Amino acid sequence: MSGIRGIFVTGTDTGIGKTVVTAALAAALRSEGWNVGVWKPVQSGEPIGSGLSDAEKLAAGSGISEPPEEVASFTFRAPLAPLLAAKAEGVRLTMDMLYEAGQPLCSRYDAMLVEGAGGAAVPLTEDALLAEWIAFLRMPVLIVARAGLGTVNHTLLTVSFLRQRGIDILGVVLNEGACAPGVPEVLEDVDVQNAPDGLDPSVAGNAALIETFGGVKVLGRFPPIENGPGPHLLAETVHTTLDLAPVRSFLSKCLEPSRELSGEGSEVRI
Repeated sequence: MSGIRGIFVTGTDTGIGKTVVTAALAAALRSEGWNVGVWKPVQSGEPIGSGLSDAEKLAAGSGISEPPEEVASFTFRAPLAPLLAAKAEGVRLTMDMLYEAGQPLCSRYDAMLVEGAGGAAVPLTEDALLAEWIAFLRMPVLIVARAGLGTVNHTLLTVSFLRQRGIDILGVVLNEGACAPGVPEVLEDVDVQNAPDGLDPSVAGNAALIETFGGVKVLGRFPPIENGPGPHLLAETVHTTLDLAPVRSFLSKCLEPSRELSGEGSEVRI
């Protein structure tokens, strides 16, 4: 029976900051003593060795001692959805294939943070979207979303899409490093009627709207991070900006020896 102990990290879009947030969460949890690993089942667009692939960023940012070829089970050249990127190289992906490929890595850790590709509705195989893969793994989800304009709509749609497939949602992380097009900066506390030009007045209220209309907890706002951050900086950033209580609570329960790997009852509603 399929199943991975840990948490799946998906996003409301591609380029939303899943990789840096996943690495940062892993670094923070590892700094607390959790034996947590990171896994990117499939990546595309950047070759391993370029320093730009998600697998390399995950390994470096989380602080795990794994080669990027282990962190990413499959790497494809074309910057396309996994289904199309794999087809371009003559590979027919299946969920069983992905699952088996990740077993050696996952067996070395008590729990995994698994980063998806793009958003929850991205085509993964010939007969499955990414959401079906998450359900196959029986993992709860953290959603990474932009902090600014447009995020309420995108996040609520993602929440609804995942719930339709019976996937539990631990919470949402709003990434301030992923601004909407044309909105380069965010504001901490602002009079929305008098926001300076070039700053996004929506940021101050987006978390409350997502919690109210989505019934999910927003764990916090992750600030912009310079390229190539190490695990110490990422862990410190998480500990000062995000509420990890729901994450720790779930991991404590799923790592209990007597508990079956189900994720049952893990969704955090408010």
